[in-house]
Amino acid sequence: MDTHATFLKEAAALLGPRGLTGDAELIAPWLTDWRERFHGRALAMASPASAAELAALIKLCGQHGVAVVPQGGNSGMSGGATPDESGETLLLSLRRMNRIRALDKAARQVTCEAGVVLQSLHEAADAAGLRFPLTLGGKGSATIGGLISTNAGGNQVLRHGTMRAQVLGLEAVLADGSIYSALTPLKKDNRGFDLKQLLIGSEGTLGIITAATLRLVPAIAERLVIWAGVPSLHTARALLLHCEDAVGEALEGFEVVPHASLQRVLAFLPGSRAPLQADHAWHVLIEVVADRAAASDLRARGEAMLAGAFEAGLVADAAIAASEAQAEAFWQLRESVAPSERAQGIAVQHDISVPVERMPDFVQAAVPAIEAAWPGTEAIAFGHLGDGNVHFHVIAPKGVERAAWEERQGKAISAQVYDLVTRWGGSISAEHGIGQVKRDELARLGDPVALDLLSRIKRALDPAGLLNPGKLLAPFATNA
Repeated sequence: MDTHATFLKEAAALLGPRGLTGDAELIAPWLTDWRERFHGRALAMASPASAAELAALIKLCGQHGVAVVPQGGNSGMSGGATPDESGETLLLSLRRMNRIRALDKAARQVTCEAGVVLQSLHEAADAAGLRFPLTLGGKGSATIGGLISTNAGGNQVLRHGTMRAQVLGLEAVLADGSIYSALTPLKKDNRGFDLKQLLIGSEGTLGIITAATLRLVPAIAERLVIWAGVPSLHTARALLLHCEDAVGEALEGFEVVPHASLQRVLAFLPGSRAPLQADHAWHVLIEVVADRAAASDLRARGEAMLAGAFEAGLVADAAIAASEAQAEAFWQLRESVAPSERAQGIAVQHDISVPVERMPDFVQAAVPAIEAAWPGTEAIAFGHLGDGNVHFHVIAPKGVERAAWEERQGKAISAQVYDLVTRWGGSISAEHGIGQVKRDELARLGDPVALDLLSRIKRALDPAGLLNPGKLLAPFATNA
């Protein structure tokens, strides 16, 4: 009997009708990445309901030499959850594993499975009077397993760190079908390597995350959202330092938007309006927050912070949101930058980082360099200035044909951007992972010693190369 037919028969017996499907219509929506750049095929789609079921399935995959591509909400930006076109890999959905196993309000911890949607976690934490301190635009579809496996960032990294900083414990199925279980958090644990940190950000290439224990923080009792106009990105950087000195850890968000991007957003969003009357070269969105214990004087501290910024000549104009609705409207302007670009036409998007203190100089050098090398393009930098991560987008000239431009000019532009980032001591991937999109660029630009270590770890934990092949690292030959 054909080995795939035998495998599918045994997998169906293991998982049952809800756990395995070969129905092309059911599988089709999950075979294309969120940005619609990669399209794959799959042998079938497996949806185990527990870590034990997944462990048994992975053992079965190993016996038959079937590779697996794990997938959460399929909202990733780097094609890391899309199978190749061979049709011989098993698409592995973690969406049925969506239980919140425990929430300890006193310990400020929650243990949840990989398929829990981020928004559902936010709601569960909120119901307990707490919050999970990581959010992003795709919170309605992104899952905890996917966020951990890509070490996702978002708008609150400045204060709380990336997903890596939120994980207190982890459970994962390894390539041999064994279950690594370390869900109980310990503040002090010196029993060798921190293995959970090895799995975080590995994009499903070393193990498949099935559950995690995550930290929670007190709910926000009060927040102050400010929209400010500044003359340059260097001034914005000085303003960031001023705000950090003035309010310390209360500073939770610090985002920058250039004037051209704001104008594009205002044309894109029906009924939107500019927060400030005059035009400014750069706009800064600042969020200062406090829990119940510190809420009483937050507004006074925030207003004093802003007054000091005016006195120091760091701000040309500013508006403090007068209500939650206006605060959300300010944030909507920032979060609509990328959608407004897509609505206008074609753009190549880069999620990059450089040392925080070098970001203004990098943008000042990179924008004119790219625009000069590619006449007719418009280079835009926006995003999380506070943590050194900006989104560097290059908008194509009007009237070009999408597929041809992206394949030729788009790829060449990306290579130049990544060359610049590397020369400035930065990273070609700040918060979206490597996946398929940046795999070859990582191989081209990465430190050879670091790449060799990554490859050796991959071979040690997945010698047959069956976990998410072709993602993060190039596939390797095996003797399996």
